[in-house]
Amino acid sequence: MELGLASLGALPPAPPLAGWLTRHSLSPCLNKIQNHIYSMPSLSYKVPSVTECHASLSTNYMETSQAVDLDWENLGFGLVETDFMYVAKCGPDGNFSKGEVLPFGPIAVSPSAGVLNYGQGLFEGLKAYRKTDGSILLFRPEENATRMITGADRMCMPAPTVEQFVDAVKQTVLANKRWVPPTSKGSLYIRPLLMGSGAVLGLAPAPEYTFIIFVSPVGNYFKEGLSPINLIVEDKFHRASPGGTGGVKTIGNYALVLKAQKIAKGKGYSDVLYLDAVHDKYLEEVSSCNIFVVKDNVISTPAIKGTILPGITRKSIIEVAQSKGFKVEERLVSVDELLNADEVFCTGTAVVVSPVGSITYLGKRVEYGNQGVGVISQQLYKSLTSLQMGLVEDCMGWTVQLNQ
Repeated sequence: MELGLASLGALPPAPPLAGWLTRHSLSPCLNKIQNHIYSMPSLSYKVPSVTECHASLSTNYMETSQAVDLDWENLGFGLVETDFMYVAKCGPDGNFSKGEVLPFGPIAVSPSAGVLNYGQGLFEGLKAYRKTDGSILLFRPEENATRMITGADRMCMPAPTVEQFVDAVKQTVLANKRWVPPTSKGSLYIRPLLMGSGAVLGLAPAPEYTFIIFVSPVGNYFKEGLSPINLIVEDKFHRASPGGTGGVKTIGNYALVLKAQKIAKGKGYSDVLYLDAVHDKYLEEVSSCNIFVVKDNVISTPAIKGTILPGITRKSIIEVAQSKGFKVEERLVSVDELLNADEVFCTGTAVVVSPVGSITYLGKRVEYGNQGVGVISQQLYKSLTSLQMGLVEDCMGWTVQLNQ
């Protein structure tokens, strides 16, 4: 999992959403969108309508160049209200409308909406980074788009195409570009939401869907930063079971971990590590991130088998590690292996790479050497974050640069 932001809370009024009349085809757009330049005007503008599956900007809005009054040195991981959000809708015909960039604020939704009554909703999480030259980088946005399509299929929902998703992300980031933190001071967390907004009473797919993107500048997810975190292995609750929805980023997967997480944090732990629901002995994932163990320079992580979210940071760390010559195994990893590991770390969009200082299981606490910050996890963290922030050449072809 890659958990993100707090609820919207009480926000200032926003103008009613409008302009949902024009529809676009959901034709496949599976071309990989990587390593290219994307630019938009910097003042008030209106992008002309386009065909195919682009999410075109259909409203005028006025950017402000006013500097953001934030303490970048002490930026935490919580919601900071920004200027704009992106909204598009999809009706019974399965086609998404032109998206609009609107002032960030509340949205109107029926009490009988599918997302409120039956949990028909998905979300994604990705980040934008500011380079030293002031330009902005996105990290593998097409991977998030593809994962949303997979999750939408499981949840019986239509989804934006890859091209529409990525285009919408770009528009939202550029509209809120003043909120992207300075280099090495944090990132702009991007939260795409897909929800059944249409009204239903009986159990059925919603007749209408809303696709929203909002953003917030963030710092470290765990207050420890790159310092080691302390996990407890959960022995009563499970996060997912075979045949369920553990492998997609549906909203319900996150609500059900809150109780165990609250109990763990009340005891001083950073988070909870879950075991499989069948044998109760194999590692699955932490509440909001994937888990890796290192033994004798071999990196192992639980295989993706339907109960574990296929994290994009997880995938990236595996590929970076392999490019550096490390052996990486995706397989069943037992809790005994965890307790005997040389080092342990977590990965996720929010945490990036977070070293684990200790694991507690059935009352037994195991601490890892070098105060939990292992050599391999440090190396992988530096390699990935340097690439994400544009500090090194992107030989992997993962970043998308936005010209302003």
